[in-house]
Amino acid sequence: MAVSARRGTPLSIDEICAAALRLVDEGGVEGLSMRKLAAELDVNPMSLYHHVASKDALLELICATAASRMSLPPDDGTPWQEQLRALALAYHRHARLHPALWIHVHNHPRIIADRRLSLWQVLERVLRLAGVPEEELRRTSDVLHAFVSGIILAELQGHLPDDPEETGRRLATAVELIVRGLEGGAAGARPAARG
Repeated sequence: MAVSARRGTPLSIDEICAAALRLVDEGGVEGLSMRKLAAELDVNPMSLYHHVASKDALLELICATAASRMSLPPDDGTPWQEQLRALALAYHRHARLHPALWIHVHNHPRIIADRRLSLWQVLERVLRLAGVPEEELRRTSDVLHAFVSGIILAELQGHLPDDPEETGRRLATAVELIVRGLEGGAAGARPAARG
């Protein structure tokens, strides 16, 4: 661990990520620089490079660990419908708390497509509980993610009213449509064969 002459205490990667996320929240991804981050942490900018290779690497790390900052539903026997609702709410809340980071992630498909992210793992676990066949998991999770992400994007871009009460109802409606569709077996249904 690098120790700054100014602060006298070692930096941690968690501290660096938390400060970087604050800067992104305040000024967008463009507002984050290694120099600004160093000033925020009261360290020499070179101290940061002992922990992270570049701004891009730091952004990837923040994005990859975003799910750890969400309250993802545990595998505790709760009905899948409740777990799916909790997951959608956590995802929506995180996107609204960190809109610049959320937009950055969705502008870099390689980041969001990483199936090792705990967000995808939890979603697929819940979909298995809902009875989605293994061969349909990827497509179903992609479609559900796109559906909820579309709502969030429309909110963030001002295409939908930003009234907190309406936002909550809108998300609840979307999640109920998803739950009903999964309960009806729509996720596992294959198109009828033409012949």
